[in-house]
Amino acid sequence: MTAKKKTSWSIGDLAREFDVTTRTIRFYEDEGLLQPERRGQTRVYSAADRTALKLILRGKRLGFSLAESRQLIQMYNPDANRAQLEALLGKIHERRAQLIQQLRDIEVMQLELDEAEQRCLEFLK
Repeated sequence: MTAKKKTSWSIGDLAREFDVTTRTIRFYEDEGLLQPERRGQTRVYSAADRTALKLILRGKRLGFSLAESRQLIQMYNPDANRAQLEALLGKIHERRAQLIQQLRDIEVMQLELDEAEQRCLEFLK
């Protein structure tokens, strides 16, 4: 007997699964990134909402802005996602370049701090 594949989730289900608060999920809903069905006062999230939340959180971990995540989610097409993947690769390359520059900036600051520290130590002698 095969297990029935889940097709809908409550806000609590998603919050537990992705280790986020329900407030976070409502924020993404307010931003138009998630569109749960309403059954009275209850929000019912679809597989598409679950996938969008997964992409938002992955984008956040990678340092993407909410606008960048929105753009990638809007491009999502489970049957033909080449454009989305190419856009994601572009964003990854941009983010990597930013991180490399930040690393260089940090290295320069460390050298400047070392030099300032050395001058202070020499002055105190």
